[in-house]
Amino acid sequence: QVQLVEFGGGLVQAGGSLRVSCAASGRTFSSYAMAWFRQAPGKEREFVAATRWGGGHTYYADYADSVKGRFTISRDDAKNAVYLQMSNLKPEDTAVYYCAGSRSSHMTPRSNDYDYWGQGTQVTVSS
Repeated sequence: QVQLVEFGGGLVQAGGSLRVSCAASGRTFSSYAMAWFRQAPGKEREFVAATRWGGGHTYYADYADSVKGRFTISRDDAKNAVYLQMSNLKPEDTAVYYCAGSRSSHMTPRSNDYDYWGQGTQVTVSS
């Protein structure tokens, strides 16, 4: 059974930094795309960032415009984990952050393209 477990969320002041992590089990994701999405109260789930292996030591990443330059997605395939380093956080970044894994190597910003989901971790940014 595939499981994705997020951790590392919490409360942080605006301008601060936080890293959320996602540990996968039951399947190796090294050759497949992984992503982070978020959902704020009353809003739809939205794409944050995605990453895929590009061969050798090359990894590709894609980001939502709202987080470019502030967030960095990374992965440790030896640990079957993916991370989201968030900097210069803003109150509008407050949301539940979800880790997602795909059965494809194709990175997309569409939640329907991901097959596995974690339970989410709350990130709250105070002003």
